[in-house]
Amino acid sequence: MEESPGEGSMDKSRVLNVKPLRTLTPVFSAPPNSNSFPQGSAPFVCVPPAGPFPPGVSPFFPFSGIPNQSVPSGDHTPISSAVPINSFRSAEPPSARAANGNAGSSRRANRNNRAVEEDGYGDIQTWSSQSISQKRTKGKKDKIASPDVDMDVMVENIYQSYNLVEFEEARRYNGDKDSVGCVLLVYNLLRRQIVQLEDSKEATAGQSRRPDLKAGNVLMTKGVRTNAKKRVGAVPGVEIGDIFFFRMELCTIGLHAPIMAGIDYMSVKVSQDEEPIAVSIVSSGGYEDDVEEDDGLIYSGQGKEMDQKLERGNLALEKSLHRGNDIRVTRGIKDVGNPTGKVYVYDGLYRIQESWVEKGKSGSNVFRYKLGRLPGQPDAYKMWKKIQQWKDGIIPRMGIILPDLTSGAETLPVSLVNDVDHEKGPAYFNYSPTLKYSKPVPRDPFVGCACNGACLPGNENCDCVQKNGGYLPHIVNGVIVSQKSVIYECGPPCQCPPTCRNRVSQGGLRLRLEVFKTKDRGWGLRSWDPIRAGAFICVYAGEAVDDSEAQELAGENEDDHIFDGTRIYQPLEVLPGDLNNAPNLQFPLIINARNAGNVARFINHSCSPNLFWQPVLRGNSKEFDLHIAFYAIRHVPPMTELTYSYGMVPPEKADRGKKKCFCGSPKCRGFFY
Repeated sequence: MEESPGEGSMDKSRVLNVKPLRTLTPVFSAPPNSNSFPQGSAPFVCVPPAGPFPPGVSPFFPFSGIPNQSVPSGDHTPISSAVPINSFRSAEPPSARAANGNAGSSRRANRNNRAVEEDGYGDIQTWSSQSISQKRTKGKKDKIASPDVDMDVMVENIYQSYNLVEFEEARRYNGDKDSVGCVLLVYNLLRRQIVQLEDSKEATAGQSRRPDLKAGNVLMTKGVRTNAKKRVGAVPGVEIGDIFFFRMELCTIGLHAPIMAGIDYMSVKVSQDEEPIAVSIVSSGGYEDDVEEDDGLIYSGQGKEMDQKLERGNLALEKSLHRGNDIRVTRGIKDVGNPTGKVYVYDGLYRIQESWVEKGKSGSNVFRYKLGRLPGQPDAYKMWKKIQQWKDGIIPRMGIILPDLTSGAETLPVSLVNDVDHEKGPAYFNYSPTLKYSKPVPRDPFVGCACNGACLPGNENCDCVQKNGGYLPHIVNGVIVSQKSVIYECGPPCQCPPTCRNRVSQGGLRLRLEVFKTKDRGWGLRSWDPIRAGAFICVYAGEAVDDSEAQELAGENEDDHIFDGTRIYQPLEVLPGDLNNAPNLQFPLIINARNAGNVARFINHSCSPNLFWQPVLRGNSKEFDLHIAFYAIRHVPPMTELTYSYGMVPPEKADRGKKKCFCGSPKCRGFFY
């Protein structure tokens, strides 16, 4: 500050010539043996990160490479060891960034982009710090563990179980159904394990938990992906009607590359120049998109806060209009099982028919593109709309015999449907949702947990958590993390409520199911609702019998509704979990559902099933009851038959109950037991 006019006084009317710091000219250190500054610059010296440093100033980590290590002199010393910035998004080649318009890299950069409304996070695993603190408050006395688990070790275990260490280059760029299925299976398993680890730790205020992005980043970095080569038209291994619960899934299988942006495009060469064309769009309700009755879609362009410009995705759509190329369309639909999430259904190929500009709801100019669905494709989104009309009672379900097969025994009705022939229903049986033991069986003692509110992940004082290896076997929405030799559930002796997360198999049906007549396999089971990988389906109800009774039923050809846990199963072909352990039944469990049972008695066999069974031990009056629960191996679209593998009988029983298989799977063995 300049001198004041008099000692002890200050001329407050005088305006000082003070410049903000950002207007000063930074000057780097002068060469050795030179004390001069460039003409006209202020004496404000900014030292380069790598040096040289003025006297009294030491190099600092990480730019010095190693702490306390001297840095060679010179203005252009290279930085030897940069510290990587953690990112949930894998690096893309420059060509991909150009094709995608760099979409999805940050919310701030995309404030005028369609991406802002389509982050696609469709799960409740992002717990707020407030909700965590409320949950912890109820159980103050419970000690919450924070296990230090190496993510790389966890990923390596998954790699080994799937033999993914060398996911060959051909499968990365051009996939097939097996490659797509494998990538999605691994992605969802890794995502659920990340959720399980994060649930067992205290939440950090302001820190967002995005296991969907973390899992995708790990796999993309490791090269576990498929269909990485962009293409126009169908993607190998992806079928119309396939469903996804996370936008990152679309990226890992090459269906839609941008993590957030709704328009995916690529460059094509025209003469000497290149121009963008659209290859895929995701319509998830973030914009003013309209659905037409004739399988049409009116899609809004990118940009929300001002007049949209004919650039990037909008330009690609306009070019596709003139070229007439096919565009993949994926619809985002509200997830009924998760109010904050969406289900993404691949609806097939469309073409742009016309485009125009109109005023949007915000008053800005908006590009509108009318797309028509190519004929001859299976129904996908149209089937979803029809199912919703069934639920709302707008149109009747054709072929329905009984609106509720359970007669109110389940919390949700189960329809009995036959739209194939004139059969009026299966043979008579009593619907019962429980498993009954006719004879006492050996069981381990059980005391029960003392969790008053609910069993919390990572609670070291919860006996049930400790029996499950220190973790709860399920994450939110009743989704199992992985297949285990056995799961321990809370029971009547436990103090936790019926809504406890460790009572998943005790809450009854959570899906709107129907028993339907198949063309060649009798009666089967399917769902009106979409099913996410790892979701609980139902238990196998009936009467527990011994092997001698099961042989009598087989001799009478009455073994169509038998669950036989003594058969040989191959869990690693289904879902990895305890890699060295097959399902542990504690004792031979055979369930007869001929006279009394639930919907599980209608689940047919498949050599490529979409369900697996899991042994569950429930604590009951100082002992355990063994039950069988079914879970989804992968995402299952609505109206897809639910199946599991009936297993193989021991060689000495190979001549008993062998039947021809009609599962239709490419891996069909031709028979089952």
